[in-house]
Amino acid sequence: MKAPIISSWFGRGQVEASPDIESATLRSDRFRLEREGDWKRLEAILVRMEKGGLRRIADDDLIALPALYRTAASSLSVARETSLDAATLSYLEGLVQRAWFQVYGPRQGFLRWLRSFIFGGWSRAVRELWLDICIALFVMVAGTVVGWLLVAQDESWYYRLYPGRMGDPRQPGASREELLQVIGHDEGAAGLAGFAAQLFSNNSGVCILAFALGFAFGIPSLMLLVHNTAMLGALLWLYDGQGLIVDLAGWLSVHGTTELFGILLSGAAGLHIGRAMAFPGKLPVLGSAAAAGRRSAVVMVGVVIMMIVAALLEAFPRQLVTDTGSRFVIGGSMLVFWLAYFILYRPAPQAGDAA
Repeated sequence: MKAPIISSWFGRGQVEASPDIESATLRSDRFRLEREGDWKRLEAILVRMEKGGLRRIADDDLIALPALYRTAASSLSVARETSLDAATLSYLEGLVQRAWFQVYGPRQGFLRWLRSFIFGGWSRAVRELWLDICIALFVMVAGTVVGWLLVAQDESWYYRLYPGRMGDPRQPGASREELLQVIGHDEGAAGLAGFAAQLFSNNSGVCILAFALGFAFGIPSLMLLVHNTAMLGALLWLYDGQGLIVDLAGWLSVHGTTELFGILLSGAAGLHIGRAMAFPGKLPVLGSAAAAGRRSAVVMVGVVIMMIVAALLEAFPRQLVTDTGSRFVIGGSMLVFWLAYFILYRPAPQAGDAA
């Protein structure tokens, strides 16, 4: 039988299609017809996922998605091996890439993750660490009391707990005026941006260390909390000796309600991992530690945000606001905000929320 005639514009005349071309065309058409139903179903599912996420997908389609992806990937492999037509090959390559992203790729973009993190994921992760937070809070309060009592009995302890820098007047025997000068009003904001960056670096370093030490069953994390709060207790004792403890508390509250809260959460996150390793329950030790690590990591991302806020508060409002009452208002407002966010703010979890 004579081969069909195919029109050609490469010069005048007509060109007869060869038997090989006709056979390849028939194979390609048959290949497409046999599998096109699965491809179209997969494509329809992908379109709905790309527009509205998993909420727009029926359960049957969601269950079938991995199998449809594997079918498309297998079809692409066959298409490449048998050199099917370029249109089919291009279509399958695009379809498989889109399907891979939905099946194995990241579940959400950064902005969507950030939204789910702030609007529920972070506060929920913090509440899951409630027992560790209670333990860390007890340790911090105990550390403050111990620091005060140690220096009250022996002033030499002050130099061990609070190694002051050269020229720092905050030493036993300092006058009231010298101590007031430290917590006084800065006349301007020049250079405070660099000061904020330095404070963020210092504060975040303490928090990361408290978290990282949790692998040793949480004990080093608790010791770090004791050390930092014992230093605070020694400083409170010093200012109380000159009748300035209220002024110091107001000065510290501006940033301290955020900074100390962040340090508390860091210590609790480290302790959470340590407890999971010491008491893994029904899970293997590594599995329990991994699950605790994921929860603690969410908390630590939030702690970084808190340290940025604390550094800005410490560098600007604390230095520029002179009235003790106003300082208490700022610090108290921040404390109420964090407590309300972590305890009272409980939106219903959504698919893909950070947790």
